[in-house]
Amino acid sequence: MTTLVLAVVLGFGAGVLAGLFGVGGGIVFVPALLALHLSQLHAEATSLAAILPTAATGMWRQRRYGNLRRRPALVIGIASIVGVEGGFQLATALPETTLRRLFAVVVFAAAANIAWRRRRA
Repeated sequence: MTTLVLAVVLGFGAGVLAGLFGVGGGIVFVPALLALHLSQLHAEATSLAAILPTAATGMWRQRRYGNLRRRPALVIGIASIVGVEGGFQLATALPETTLRRLFAVVVFAAAANIAWRRRRA
């Protein structure tokens, strides 16, 4: 029960921070899941799985507005499935420490991008 409450609090906090800073949720959710003692691989996989309902809802809403183009959506969807499989193969082949370091590089790159955009604005 305590883990569930902590997960809800961390999820809410991560969502607020992701929205506040305009970054992808994974940048914030993965560290939150690591705080719950998940492995790097499981934290990243859980974060990616959490995107599915958001993407499905977004697609459904945009379809209602007439903004969904089916052919490009299908191409992107199939390419994403191939990319996920490739990423899975790579992530499971890498040691945990290497995967953690690569994630840190992504976080720093996102921070640098935000700083660069802010500086130019």
